[in-house]
Amino acid sequence: MVRKIGSLIPGILFSCIVAIIAIFLSSLIPGDIIGATVMALLVGMALNPVLNRYEQLNDGVNFASKMILRIGIILMGVNLNLSEVFNVSKYAVFVMMFTMGTAFGVGNLIGRIFGMDWKLTNLLSVSTAICGGSAVATVGPVIKAKDEDIAYAISATFIFDVLTVVLFPWIGHALGMSWTGFGLWVGTAVNDTSSVVAAGYAFSEAAGNIAVIVKLTRTLFIIPFVLIFSVISERLEAKSEVTQERRPIDFKKIFPYFIMLFLLVVTLRSTGIIPSNIVPALSNTSKYCMIIALSAIGLKTSYGDIKNIGPKPMILGFIVDTLVVVVSIGVQIATGRF
Repeated sequence: MVRKIGSLIPGILFSCIVAIIAIFLSSLIPGDIIGATVMALLVGMALNPVLNRYEQLNDGVNFASKMILRIGIILMGVNLNLSEVFNVSKYAVFVMMFTMGTAFGVGNLIGRIFGMDWKLTNLLSVSTAICGGSAVATVGPVIKAKDEDIAYAISATFIFDVLTVVLFPWIGHALGMSWTGFGLWVGTAVNDTSSVVAAGYAFSEAAGNIAVIVKLTRTLFIIPFVLIFSVISERLEAKSEVTQERRPIDFKKIFPYFIMLFLLVVTLRSTGIIPSNIVPALSNTSKYCMIIALSAIGLKTSYGDIKNIGPKPMILGFIVDTLVVVVSIGVQIATGRF
């Protein structure tokens, strides 16, 4: 046991060092255009040759990319207060039904036309539909996606988010949008949380507050989608096996138990059992865990792996992201909420 723990330490420490470098580099860029999580992925990929040279780092890096990631996701629940979510997000959920339907429907249609692997297709779709890199990092291991596919999906999300941070506030003012309408638009159409914050508060403080709460509501949809993709992945694996019998789904094997812990944290936060004065510390811990995990995922991925995937997934991601932006604002116009 002691030997096993000892074998993890070098890789975990290396992942933490990469995370610290990423946080520092991200802080040098104004406007939070490149968040620390995306920067961690990029720095990790740049240092991939180091991981390949020193095998003793592998165990710890693998641990960080899986277990520390799950700890970050579980603690992410501390940011969600269900009473606040329900008060603000009644109409937002209605809009989300259209944006999520667009992301997965159009995404899988284009993915089939392009002949893309279903895992990468749905990583790109879940990134747009739910919460950017966090959703990709959560769903990726559940469907046993390749590290390079996870890195590619997060990178595609980042490129589009840079555009939204710059363009959305300008478009909102040009269209004469209300702060509630703009906050709802940003909260349902922009991918990564840091980009939602940057774009929302660039318009107004009130719009930023609405955007963040709507975005956190989207985060809750991680739960059903993780469960759905767990079943889909297991069923496709069973189909690929050469057998005469239809294998029943083993829910005990595929059930993502960390999602139950995420729900528990949300419940404890909403009921006040987790005191408000420790919420910032837990929230920051969640953020740092995600940065460390994405550093590890980056370390396991080379730029060559990303290049070999080709341009089609990037095109798919851009089309889906653009359609979701249009659908989100279109639903508001159609329902008179613009």
